[in-house]
Amino acid sequence: MLNQLGPQPTLLGSERLRSRGSQPMRVRVEGDSMRPALVPGDWLLVRRGAVVHPGDLVVARLPGDPDQLIVKRAQWHGADGWWLESDNQRASGRRDSWDFGPVPDIVGRVVLRYWPLRRRGR
Repeated sequence: MLNQLGPQPTLLGSERLRSRGSQPMRVRVEGDSMRPALVPGDWLLVRRGAVVHPGDLVVARLPGDPDQLIVKRAQWHGADGWWLESDNQRASGRRDSWDFGPVPDIVGRVVLRYWPLRRRGR
């Protein structure tokens, strides 16, 4: 799950940055479902309305709870929407298209993990 507040991106400037007419958004990763690519506490810059390709990390609305945002990997696009999967299928409490099917409402594509600047052990 995601949180939408936090440190300003240092690489790309403030949240007021415009990108092809769409407002970027910042989100904080919660939970282990996207390990090892993303870990709890990572901050992401998301380009709303961006074109999505298989393999991209995306932010979507959780089916059944549209106020809740999730970050997942886009696998393929079908007539009913995008099939989204967690990188860590063994994570406790993970939810993805295996649970709720294709997702029609993609908020945007992750373009940058900007915080922390460096991770321990990498």
